[in-house]
Amino acid sequence: MPTLGSTLLLTLLLAIGLVFFLRAASKDRTTVVDVQSPQPPLEVLEGLNSWLTTRGWSTESADPDQQLLRFHGQVRASGSLALLLSLLGGLGAACLGLVLGQLLPALGWWPLLLALLGPLAGVLYRRRAARPEILEVRLVSAPNSPASNLRLRAHRDELIALELELGPRLQLSSDGRLLSSPI
Repeated sequence: MPTLGSTLLLTLLLAIGLVFFLRAASKDRTTVVDVQSPQPPLEVLEGLNSWLTTRGWSTESADPDQQLLRFHGQVRASGSLALLLSLLGGLGAACLGLVLGQLLPALGWWPLLLALLGPLAGVLYRRRAARPEILEVRLVSAPNSPASNLRLRAHRDELIALELELGPRLQLSSDGRLLSSPI
């Protein structure tokens, strides 16, 4: 019986881990980064606008007084991650059902029905991860200056893609924090 108690504890810890993974997978990772380029602001903003448009972003608003452009996009949930989470949730719930069946034999095979709750993990992930996103571009330097200083505010993954794909073409440089941080 002590072995079943420790197995139950480990199974519950796995369930808690799955809950925290679900929260982390759909967490908002909005980040602000300052970017510089030796190119004039109009060239950089035009290149940025065309790149964002090809990636499915649309212009939401522009405020010339604050030198701010705001883009709107829709983030989609990963289908493969939703499937993986459903499978892990089902497997974990089945394990919990087996342990409960061993601890409480009077319940019979009914605890195994917990496995039917597994797809709920994928559904929760899909609902929380699919959401609208905003990307803000603020021109920090003067519009007529020879070089550009921009402050970008967006989802961390989008900023990394921007830095990797547009960086060489528009000669963008930042402090490198996005590419060096592990999370």
